[in-house]
Amino acid sequence: MTDSQDFSDIAPYDDSIFHDKVTELVKAPGFLHAVSYCMPPEAVNHLIDDMLKITNKHDFQVQIMVPFLEMIAKTTTAGITMGGLKNYNPKYNFTFITNHRDIVLDASFLSMAFAQHGLPTTEVAIGNNLLAMDWIETLVRLNKSFVVKRDTGVREALLAAKHLSAYIHYAILEKHESVWIAQRQGRAKDSSDGTQDSLVKMLALGGEGPFMESIKELNIMPISISYEYDPNDYLKAREFLNKRRDPEFKKSQRDDLFSMETGLLQFKGKVHFQLTPRINARIDEIGTFRDNNTSARYVSRIIDNAIHRSYEIFPINYISFDLLENTRRFAAKYTAAECVAFKEYLQKQIDRMDVPDMTCEEREWVYKLMLNMYANPLRNKLKALLGGAE
Repeated sequence: MTDSQDFSDIAPYDDSIFHDKVTELVKAPGFLHAVSYCMPPEAVNHLIDDMLKITNKHDFQVQIMVPFLEMIAKTTTAGITMGGLKNYNPKYNFTFITNHRDIVLDASFLSMAFAQHGLPTTEVAIGNNLLAMDWIETLVRLNKSFVVKRDTGVREALLAAKHLSAYIHYAILEKHESVWIAQRQGRAKDSSDGTQDSLVKMLALGGEGPFMESIKELNIMPISISYEYDPNDYLKAREFLNKRRDPEFKKSQRDDLFSMETGLLQFKGKVHFQLTPRINARIDEIGTFRDNNTSARYVSRIIDNAIHRSYEIFPINYISFDLLENTRRFAAKYTAAECVAFKEYLQKQIDRMDVPDMTCEEREWVYKLMLNMYANPLRNKLKALLGGAE
């Protein structure tokens, strides 16, 4: 179906050029600066020696990336757990679609968790807007990532989408690799997650046959990601406030890089992945529609419902809901001390925003905004459990 297509512009690097690309990477000043920031000089030299001995992506992930991620998890989380493993059938390759909490770690921690459970890691979709430097692109494509082109003009956008979709179908059906892709471009800054219909439409482009059959080829498995704390909560709030002050405000590339660094290195509390059944059976239940727009909308709702129902809800989510609704509905889910500690945490995060001349009214607005970020996963879970998929 897709053997004749050339995916070398977006695909993970082939093992035949792996060693050459590693040799380039370890000489890049930006890479050396980044790893020196995370570890002492003697460890950097040891890391480079180890990397230069590796000749393929699998060994790179197992010997380099998994231990690095385990170190990050140990120092910046209160533990990573995974549920729903009964839904993983090794005879299939999957398209894992998740909500999007962290720019770097959503897919990285997922692959680490798979490896720890003896399961294959996954290829990862990454937008080229995040590949700010050549060494970053080299690193991610060595680490089983494929590139989503987001800097195309309108005319080229459809061609890029078809090319990306064809690669994903090729990876699933012919390379026999699973892939990960976020449910939307960019993170849901208010933590109210929703799948973009345009993502579903893109996924259908590369298959053969009707829309729904093309989607079913991909064995979509929604996975719900829950972070107890979002290290970027104050950065998201700062962006919201800057846009409130100036609707034309736009983040810089430097802002994106700082968000990546903050998400990587700051405390996240507990992290949980919940695997849900692949959606093929649900697609069969709803049947077909006259137009692809309606089909995409219903597939998106199936994915959203699976993710929302499967959130891990932490005490701070219950606290945020009760504070916003002025209720004690979930008071049994947390202690008074936890409530006080969370209020203090939010005030400290607001202090970190570094916004000049913030008024009392703006501070109160930001406080409620951050409460909403932490309440929305619970709100969406309650709606999903009560209403089911539409």
